[in-house]
Amino acid sequence: MKGVMKFGKRGKLNPRYIGSFEILDRIDAVAYRLALPPELSMIHPVFHVSMLRKYLSYPSHVLAPQAIELKEDLSFEEDPVAIVDRQVKKLCSKEIASVKVIWKNHSIEEAT
Repeated sequence: MKGVMKFGKRGKLNPRYIGSFEILDRIDAVAYRLALPPELSMIHPVFHVSMLRKYLSYPSHVLAPQAIELKEDLSFEEDPVAIVDRQVKKLCSKEIASVKVIWKNHSIEEAT
């Protein structure tokens, strides 16, 4: 291990944390592709979740939440935005139609 180059530094007792990078996409349940700078181009951009650190929030990274209109009983009305998919399942004697809908206050992953 002596003299091995890891993340541009020499030696085997290197600090493992090299910086925070944006996650581009999720490859698997435990793997992520990161946006690495050009000086780290010799490193494969896909990392296992055990190699990543928890994100520490900064005041400049705060996102504005969406305004949801709540009723007096703390419920809100969900409006359909778009129909994503249609399926018809055929059983022995009948057909069941299914429609996948994107709702107003939900993300695409939460379409039902």
